[in-house]
Amino acid sequence: MSSAQATDIAGAPVAPGVLSGIRLVLATIALGLGSFMNVLDLTIVNVAVPTMAGDFAVTPTEGTWIITSYSVAEAIMLPLAGFLAGRFGEVRTFVASTLLFTLASLLCAMSFSFPMLLASRVMQGVFGASMIPLSQTLLTTIYPPHQRGLALGIWAMTTVIAPIVGPLSGGWLIDNATWHWIFLVNLPVGLLVGVSVAILMAGRDVIQPAKRHQRIDWVGLALLIVGIGSLQILLDKGNELDWFNSATIVTLGVLSAVGLLTFVVWELGESAPLVDLSLFAQRNFLVGSVCLLLGSIAFFGVVVIVPLWLQVFQGYTAFWAGKTVAFGGVLAFFLGPVIGIYINRIDARAITTFGFIVFALVGFWSARFTPDIDYWPVALSRLFMGIGIACFFLPLVTISISGLPAERVAAASGITNLMRNLGASFGTAITTWLWASDAAEQHARLMENIHPYNPAVNDYLDRLRQLGMPDDAAHAWLERMINTQSYTLATDHILTLSALLMLSLVTLIWWARPPFVARLGGH
Repeated sequence: MSSAQATDIAGAPVAPGVLSGIRLVLATIALGLGSFMNVLDLTIVNVAVPTMAGDFAVTPTEGTWIITSYSVAEAIMLPLAGFLAGRFGEVRTFVASTLLFTLASLLCAMSFSFPMLLASRVMQGVFGASMIPLSQTLLTTIYPPHQRGLALGIWAMTTVIAPIVGPLSGGWLIDNATWHWIFLVNLPVGLLVGVSVAILMAGRDVIQPAKRHQRIDWVGLALLIVGIGSLQILLDKGNELDWFNSATIVTLGVLSAVGLLTFVVWELGESAPLVDLSLFAQRNFLVGSVCLLLGSIAFFGVVVIVPLWLQVFQGYTAFWAGKTVAFGGVLAFFLGPVIGIYINRIDARAITTFGFIVFALVGFWSARFTPDIDYWPVALSRLFMGIGIACFFLPLVTISISGLPAERVAAASGITNLMRNLGASFGTAITTWLWASDAAEQHARLMENIHPYNPAVNDYLDRLRQLGMPDDAAHAWLERMINTQSYTLATDHILTLSALLMLSLVTLIWWARPPFVARLGGH
């Protein structure tokens, strides 16, 4: 077996290095499954939100906290990945994180109340935060330097496919079993991944004495929890509490602003910061990170809203809604490794620009959908959007870490994953609020036309009565049609906003400067 010098997530040298043969294949599958399972749990509940909200007697909007509680907890804990890997070793940290994540999944399935479910989802996010950056780092260290683009492509493929497969598998489980199974399926996968990585990559951890006694930035962690946590609760509860007319929202806004500002000041003056904010002084890192944050907001907003619209207002079952959205993973599955192989031969800005434009064009096309839209136009729109998805995640990560010295790549990777998670949680909360608010506005506007002096309304009600409907049923049917139209218009507006947001990033990405070479593993 050949060997190559590599670095751990904290920048320390590790051995033995590169794997080969069947061990390389099995380790790739195990690490890929680990990252896949982690990202999958961010979206597998999307199509289950209406069902779970009904079981726990909460509104669908409150049900989206099941999504945001996980993503925010994971985002807050992501910066600790480097510290934990430096203290305990990459492999040990990954294995422990995977097994604890699996245990938290069991607790989610066993939840008998909404608060217990939210607490269990937070535990999933906390324990699983290290899985994504460590799977990325470990995957690149087991491949020779000239194949690490392929390794990154495989890793990107798993993180891109998971948000698409999530609604499909979640929908099938909801229709054929119960929502508890969307968490129970993690048990065999998590155990398989944890045990496989522990066996296949045993002996790779090398811990420097300086790292063993490195202290954790507890103040920075506390400030990050207060700042990000308050902001997320504000976004989740804002519409319900009438925004800043509520003392609770005002208090959360003050806590968030003070917490985040103090966090920035503290981290800039800390000798061992939780988040290395000085990385944002690097042009490529700043551009790539901002694009990743905003692109994730646009992407995850669509991933959440479309299944909700299909189920609640188009009459789709959870499985058919997931099946529709899952089409986005078909092309992304094949494009991920290809982009990884050629990422160093083609300008990463050009690949990303192509992805942004494809996503935007599909968004504008989707925004023309009407309440009577057929299945295939919706499914095909998701299929083509998969091209855009595959073409901007990996290139953005490559742009972000390009030009950085090897010892800073780990910290940069942690922050880019943080930005992706924040984009997912903020995108979910913001688009859900915009969707509900816009639908209410559209409903009020359409209802202005419903009066006894409108001939079209009278003619429609007369036709319903001729079909045997009594007056109450006819008016209820009309109300349902107006509600469906209102939410369809709101969905179209969300898709348009997402498309415009993606399109606006085309100019920003060209501020980055080549060469875009990721010096992973110290090579």
